[in-house]
Amino acid sequence: MQQASKQMLDEYCHATPTISDERIAEATDGYFCADETNANLCAQLIVNGEKQASCSLLLWYTEQGEAMPKVGHLHVVTDWNNVPLCIIEITDLETCPYDKVSAAFAAAEGEGDKTLAWWRKAHWDFFSMECQELGIAMHEDRELLLERFKVVWPPQQ
Repeated sequence: MQQASKQMLDEYCHATPTISDERIAEATDGYFCADETNANLCAQLIVNGEKQASCSLLLWYTEQGEAMPKVGHLHVVTDWNNVPLCIIEITDLETCPYDKVSAAFAAAEGEGDKTLAWWRKAHWDFFSMECQELGIAMHEDRELLLERFKVVWPPQQ
């Protein structure tokens, strides 16, 4: 974890002494998305409370060795340059085929115009590129991991 992220996590832990050592040790940091523009945009949407969800291909966890997120996990959200902006806590996880993602989830992701149509287009393009890199095809029933989260630090005004 970057030193600045660790400092923010320490501030949160000092203000919230009931946080377990295990949750602190498992905390992560980093940005959302795969490019500078979207990473910075997503970080600001999270800070502003507009983005409260995210998703990824389930196979990253089941077949590619990524650690499966857990409810209660703490993550220091950074911008593209690793400047920490806030800490989020995962509140809910579920798997869902791409074509069954709800309008409510699309709105909770907080991106674009927040419609399901916008979400489907943007995520189809993104997941298609990821699948191409993995040498597999994207399809309508490709399983996703849907995450919901809340900002826990800094305290909301």
